[in-house]
Amino acid sequence: MVLEKLGESLSGVVRKITLAGIVDERLIKEVVRDLQRALLSADVSVKLVMGISKAVEERALKEKPPAGLSRREHVIKILYEELVKLLGPTKGDGAIPRGRIMLVGLQGSGKTTTAVKLARFYQKRGARPFIIVTDTYRPAAYEQARQLAQPLNIPVYGEPEEKDPLAILSRGMEHTKGRDLIILDSAGRHKREEDLFAEMMELRKRFQPDEQFLIIDATIGQQAGAQARAFHDAIGITGVVLTKLDGSAKGGGALSAVAETGAPVRFIGTGERVDDLEPFDPERFISRLIGLGDLKSLLEKAKETIAEKEVKDILKGDFTLLDLKAQIEAINKMGPLSSVLKMIPGMSLTLPKEASQMTEEKMRRFLNILDSMTIEEKKKPKVLNASRIRRIAMGSGTTREDVKELISYYNLMKKALKGFKRRGFARGPLAKMMRQFR
Repeated sequence: MVLEKLGESLSGVVRKITLAGIVDERLIKEVVRDLQRALLSADVSVKLVMGISKAVEERALKEKPPAGLSRREHVIKILYEELVKLLGPTKGDGAIPRGRIMLVGLQGSGKTTTAVKLARFYQKRGARPFIIVTDTYRPAAYEQARQLAQPLNIPVYGEPEEKDPLAILSRGMEHTKGRDLIILDSAGRHKREEDLFAEMMELRKRFQPDEQFLIIDATIGQQAGAQARAFHDAIGITGVVLTKLDGSAKGGGALSAVAETGAPVRFIGTGERVDDLEPFDPERFISRLIGLGDLKSLLEKAKETIAEKEVKDILKGDFTLLDLKAQIEAINKMGPLSSVLKMIPGMSLTLPKEASQMTEEKMRRFLNILDSMTIEEKKKPKVLNASRIRRIAMGSGTTREDVKELISYYNLMKKALKGFKRRGFARGPLAKMMRQFR
């Protein structure tokens, strides 16, 4: 999950406000201290942390809640707004560019993988992409891109033995007929490597890109700001793509550092799969991070894979093992369960952590178990006694402990979803608050 540790910490801050008996000065000061610890642990600079802390505290103590919001909801709204400011106003553009995108960045930043991810992102939206790999310093770059793109029917051009990137570009362009989006993957370079920068600028001159995306590894944290400035000064980047944000403790530092430079963050890498790339929208990102969800993104993601109705069914409080099976199958198409649940407003504030920690292997095991049950057993889980559990385990090639784990997971989800429905997060105070600041 993207910035999992930071997300847990910030969700904890929101949970503290939500569950507090009274919202007074003491609580606000506690919330500010928790916020500081969360941001500092995510490698956000001390200067920015102190700035946002001061703003949250002053506004929470002095501002009067607008009509329709309680003080509790208003404090959460303030926290949300100040965190969005931290990441800048830029929103990623998911529109299909009919032209050329040049990718630049440091060695090891993930340019080649990002080239395929971008091609896939736009392909799903109707574009006909083509990738040209001109990295002559890493011969495996072309093979990596080819292997990732081939199953998607995305053509890739490269010449691993050629040492002249300009020659590769020239010949590659001859194969782009009928393609409306061309992505150029250039060699990795350092901001102090003058020769490589000169080569990059010549490639830019020949390629004439409509977009120049800088690919930055989020694990470098606050150093991302210096890299963004160096590349922007050299070629005038039009957007930043932050990679490896899912596994980085320094992702908050990278995001905030890039935002400080004024360079627009256009996309973020949210995982290792080719489909794990999304336009960056600070409002949606923060909403999901602090546990307020992002139903719009969830439904957009669903439209690419499954029927919208199946996603909305996740919000039901009453469901059987038959419903659980359908939901596991649906979610399995959309990516990690923890990421999907993060998009449901209020879900991360009510769902036990263990309920979201479902691996793909466990999903497959659970589905095998469910396939070995009768319709009656799936509709009425209470009939599952010891003899039935033993029969199901034998039929699914699993153990009785595995079957019991599925039943426990089902009961955990049922209880959590009932609590979610009972508290009315989807249409209650938090939903009302979200409508106020979206």
